[in-house]
Amino acid sequence: MDKITDQEKTIDLDSPKLFINRELSSLQFQHRVLEEAIDDSNPLLERARFLAFVGSNLDEFFMVRVAGLKKQVDAGVIDRPPDGLTPAEQLAEIRKVATNLMKEASVFLMNGLIPALKSEGIFLLDYNELNKQQRENIEAYYRDVVFPVLTPLAFDPGHPFPHISNLSLNLAVLLRDKKGVNHFARIKVPNTLPRLVPLKRSSGGVRKDGTVPYYHYFVWLEQVISENLASLFPGMEVIESHPFRVIRDADMIIQELEAADLLETMEQTVRQRRFGTVVSITVNQSMSSRIRDILVENLEIDRNEIYTIDGPMGYSDFMSLYNIDRYELKVPPFKPSIPRSLRNIDDGNIFNAIREGDILLHHPYDSFTPVIQFLKTAANDPDVLAIKMTLYRVGNKPPAVDALLEAAENGKQVAVLVELKARFDEESNIGWARKLEKEGVHVVYGLLGLKTHSKVAMVIRKEGDGIRRYLHMATGNYNAITALVYEDIGMFTCDEEMGIDATDLFNYLTGYSSKKEYHKLLVAPINLRARMEALIKREIEIQKNGGQGHLIFKINSLVDRKMIQLLYTASQAGVKIDLFVRGICCMRPEVPGVSDNIQIISIVGRFLEHSRIYYFKNGGDEEIYLGSADIMPRNIDRRVEVLFPVQDEEMIRHIRDNILKPYYKDNTKARRMLSDGTYIQLKPQDNEEPLNIQNWFIKVRR
Repeated sequence: MDKITDQEKTIDLDSPKLFINRELSSLQFQHRVLEEAIDDSNPLLERARFLAFVGSNLDEFFMVRVAGLKKQVDAGVIDRPPDGLTPAEQLAEIRKVATNLMKEASVFLMNGLIPALKSEGIFLLDYNELNKQQRENIEAYYRDVVFPVLTPLAFDPGHPFPHISNLSLNLAVLLRDKKGVNHFARIKVPNTLPRLVPLKRSSGGVRKDGTVPYYHYFVWLEQVISENLASLFPGMEVIESHPFRVIRDADMIIQELEAADLLETMEQTVRQRRFGTVVSITVNQSMSSRIRDILVENLEIDRNEIYTIDGPMGYSDFMSLYNIDRYELKVPPFKPSIPRSLRNIDDGNIFNAIREGDILLHHPYDSFTPVIQFLKTAANDPDVLAIKMTLYRVGNKPPAVDALLEAAENGKQVAVLVELKARFDEESNIGWARKLEKEGVHVVYGLLGLKTHSKVAMVIRKEGDGIRRYLHMATGNYNAITALVYEDIGMFTCDEEMGIDATDLFNYLTGYSSKKEYHKLLVAPINLRARMEALIKREIEIQKNGGQGHLIFKINSLVDRKMIQLLYTASQAGVKIDLFVRGICCMRPEVPGVSDNIQIISIVGRFLEHSRIYYFKNGGDEEIYLGSADIMPRNIDRRVEVLFPVQDEEMIRHIRDNILKPYYKDNTKARRMLSDGTYIQLKPQDNEEPLNIQNWFIKVRR
């Protein structure tokens, strides 16, 4: 039995004071993203894109997390998370923090981003700023394009209050008829048309380099509609009109045990998503109380679910600005590299290279092309017998799926686990699942009650009198588009025991298997928690026996109470713990007597830090695991996740010295978490050169 120190006896590791609320930590992360938008050292259109990220992330936060808390309150749930806040208390705190975040974003948009864009010749104009020619052009656009699309919906005894769909931008219009009677109408701003309506470009003066810059002009679609309301309500007086935006509950409850066909159930649920309960409404300060009263009553919300900002709403629409061809206002492009071992492959046969030794890919700095090449080669290799693969998010035009379809056409046995519950990618995954089935691929839709989040592809190839299994395992999805902007790590191997483990994993996913033991893989929900706990406890024992325990974890989220408490225990024992946690973090570092030896860093930059790396010093016999699992209850207990070991000693040193250790040196995009849950941005010290870790990785690619 482990010895317990007096200090460990006196500190209650169940104390709510040692935990940060998950939802508030998530909003803290959104604030760090907003800081990147505000940071004028970032190129201007990148700043607009960061603001769009804040908008889309907040939308998802309200659709899923806030909606879930509202359901708990309605159901009378009083269970408290480790931080001790009830669902009602969490909602109250969320409102305070989210309100401040939205206001800060709005101030930045109006006083920072729009003026900065204007100084670079990109004008986001209010309707009253249009000159005569621009107004004539936009009136013609309204008449020919916008007006036919609009559907004004009245609200009176003969017309029920119209349904307002999720994430829709709308105009609430108050009208008066010739008899002096007031009426309410709602107009949906069509999302099939550009929110920022482009006006004709004009050229500026000649630059010093001889090129001619173009000025870009845009006007807000909701303002165009608002200025032309008379055409929609002839004979009526328009008293006032105001934009508002609705967010509904988009989380899905699927009664899997009652569903005869999970795919069919998913299709029905996706269709119903837009009809969820209203979670929040965003309005402008100028909206009158009588219109607010109408919305509150008919959308059945509390007044504290109305968020008031100044200026435009729906920041995710700013992503369209990134399509402007002003490359000097974006980060410079770079060409991902190909690892040396894959640069000169005879006859394109990647299998020869994998047999020479495991191969590591660090995206986006290393190209994703070898992963697609691996699948395409397998699809056309006459010696390949079968391909098995998990698909979580693949995107709209996935080359990985094309390779699987090609393999099926060539007579290979192809089995694919398609995760239909990949949040907000369900429709895309349903479409590809149907197409794969049509071509004869064995498609499985996951396990009851478990989301399959692992990233594994296995190719079974006939070699000599036997077979060899080739694996690609990764921290990220088989999505060639996100591989350009997500930081992830993948590995090719033909290790026999890992191949046997992968076979057992796919049997678990596609058939009936109660296997509890794996040779090398850590598989959730089977053995991952127990093995991770054992590895951490080993560091504690090493430290207590006079060694130097050291853990380095690079993850997206840290939420799980038991794992946090075990890390606290490790810190109390003297184990050095360095955590790179990009997003949600419920642990408090640097608390005296509890987490003195824990440092937590978050890095937010050009690429989404997405890889999960688990380093254990192990008394010098170092071990590293990579994979899909974060330290969250859902990842460890309610998902199929895989962590795989890095076995090559040189590769372990490479990850330690050339990937993990450089993160310590970032003094540009890194934020250090304090014990109160706030973050301070690290800055270069005296005589220290600025270092942006992501730019550094680009520069040092081989």
